[in-house]
Amino acid sequence: MINLYEWILCPICGNKTRDRIREDTVLKNFPLYCPKCKKESLIEVENLHITVIKESDAQTQSR
Repeated sequence: MINLYEWILCPICGNKTRDRIREDTVLKNFPLYCPKCKKESLIEVENLHITVIKESDAQTQSR
């Protein structure tokens, strides 16, 4: 059985994130962080289909 992997793309800037999903991955209310635009989005994943629940306007804190 060959598993299909896909990188999760940022819904805001379209770049690759650090996360990958398989065809059997199911995520609910997953906080997806993009290292390039430094924003966080709430997503759901099922059958390699990504749905954006909420794109946050707030940026993450940095020290």
